[in-house]
Amino acid sequence: MRKDIDMPEVTGVKVCIGKVINNLGESEWHVYLINKNLIELTNVMIVSKGYEDQSADARKTSTLRHMIEKVDEQSVAKVENITPEVFGFYNEFWVSYYIMNELFDKKFVIEPFSEFDLEDIQELEIKGKYAR
Repeated sequence: MRKDIDMPEVTGVKVCIGKVINNLGESEWHVYLINKNLIELTNVMIVSKGYEDQSADARKTSTLRHMIEKVDEQSVAKVENITPEVFGFYNEFWVSYYIMNELFDKKFVIEPFSEFDLEDIQELEIKGKYAR
């Protein structure tokens, strides 16, 4: 059982949604995984989904799975594109990865927000929203 596995605490890893302007002057939104550690992450698995609330009849998005073989130390990996239509949802990202031979696992959630609630994503020098 999962409760019987001693999982180390996740530190130095963040998830965020960020806004960039493309060559045509249009807004594009992406989900990023930020590795602030001084060591690379390997076999990174990210499972993402969105939901309005915890009720059984709440609207939900599809579940997406992403595998990133390696995220270098102190770097950023683009995970997926995201559309503003789901910013009113709770966007959940389960992130699992290895550092050396040790497994790390954490759930990150970005609460509902609007484009006017953005903060500075320092690692990318763009505006966006960090997961808590």
